[in-house]
Amino acid sequence: MEHQPSVPHKWDVEADVVVVGFGAAGMATAVTAHELGAKVVILEKAPEGQEGGNTRVAGQGYLNTSSVESAIAYLTALCGPFTVPEAMVKVWAEEMCQNNAWLRSLGGNPQEHQPPPVGIEYPDLPGADCVHKFHDGPTYGYSYTWQLFERLVKERPIPILYETPGRELIQHDITKEILGVRAQRGNDAITVKARKGVVLTCGGFENNQEMIRNYLPGVPYCYTSGTPYNEGDGITMAMSVGADLWHMNNYAGPSMALKVPEVRTTFSMQALHYSKETPGGMIVVGPDARRFTDEKFRTRHGKIPVNGRWLPLTTPCPMFLIFDHTLFSSGPLYDKHPSHGWTQIVERYDWSQDNSAELAKGWIKTAGSLEALAAVVGLDPATLADTVSRWNRHCDAKNDSDFGRTLMMAPIAGGPYYAVELSPSMLNTQGGPRRNEKGQIVRPDGTPIARLYSSGELGSIYSYLYQGTGNLGECLAFGRVSGRNAAAEIPWE
Repeated sequence: MEHQPSVPHKWDVEADVVVVGFGAAGMATAVTAHELGAKVVILEKAPEGQEGGNTRVAGQGYLNTSSVESAIAYLTALCGPFTVPEAMVKVWAEEMCQNNAWLRSLGGNPQEHQPPPVGIEYPDLPGADCVHKFHDGPTYGYSYTWQLFERLVKERPIPILYETPGRELIQHDITKEILGVRAQRGNDAITVKARKGVVLTCGGFENNQEMIRNYLPGVPYCYTSGTPYNEGDGITMAMSVGADLWHMNNYAGPSMALKVPEVRTTFSMQALHYSKETPGGMIVVGPDARRFTDEKFRTRHGKIPVNGRWLPLTTPCPMFLIFDHTLFSSGPLYDKHPSHGWTQIVERYDWSQDNSAELAKGWIKTAGSLEALAAVVGLDPATLADTVSRWNRHCDAKNDSDFGRTLMMAPIAGGPYYAVELSPSMLNTQGGPRRNEKGQIVRPDGTPIARLYSSGELGSIYSYLYQGTGNLGECLAFGRVSGRNAAAEIPWE
């Protein structure tokens, strides 16, 4: 490959602060830097109409902590043995307490989830009373909070270059400071000058199977329920200029979901929803045709207690949802109402009311007997029949002595029988380039890479356990930190 000069002779686009990625973190960074007088441009990988990253398709809640001291205690406890620097914890806690005030100052309408406080993920940890979940406006859900974030950018003179992913950071050969970004527009490479700094807010690697195999424990593959555009671009860019990485093994998952080639993101099956009592019998088995978990257990963002520690849910692949005709005929296996997830909100796949279209596509397999169904999906027939018989005995006794399941304790009754192959699924990863309390991306020795910042799930602070709404809260908190510090840089010209 021909060597690229450190400083292009001509720049295609120029700004003070270049933000790579348009989600909550990109919004907070861009708006903060703009309000401080910086000229800002946003590079967004997705086409217009599919921007927003995971922010757009998450639960639409963000964290606003009520006490700095309690927030410090809670985040420290969430990190457990995977500690982060005290200075980072302190800045996180201070900024998390300011999310509502900041959004209110910009015309937002913060409303707490009801009844408050609701959704404390680890109430037994010290400082848990600081947790308060908020959304914008009178109604919770379906991208309403994202609509505020989008408006805050679009009502300002902040150009958004859609379908323009950042591909490479332009670094000075001698000083090693970051001068801009080499991006891609169609088949052309363009150079984007950052007079003050570049802020990477382009998400994690949840749609990059090679990174998933390399970094995530226990999953040979995993598919996203969030944006398909998060492919680890920021990680590759930062590593190429000497960045350290952290928290690469932590992610919000896994769950179990359907993934088909025709749709880029996963389908969450209604029968596996923790609180959903669907008529009929169902179990999930692994490649040995045996159950491996309480199928209705409510994980804490993919983690379950194991011998006094929290570990990702075990997902032996391939996995199969096995169910009877009563469940199949009781209604759609997938809820297409747009509440969360890329498939519901953006893809908007129209699942048939009687599951017949998906059966015809081969997404659902069927056979007249359990033994025949096992042969169709590649399981041992005798073992599957034995597993179903054992489950039915648990139902008769009203006691799942294997895994303690208490919901949907219905036997798998008469045929025909059905199977759906399930895959590990997740909304987002937490790992990426390590950043410091100023939002600067740092090298393995802890020194900052000049003029390079980050925010959001790309190198998130969450190292072990995760509090729901914490990612969007961190996007806002460190977006402001990185936006302020990038805007304060002296232009390199």
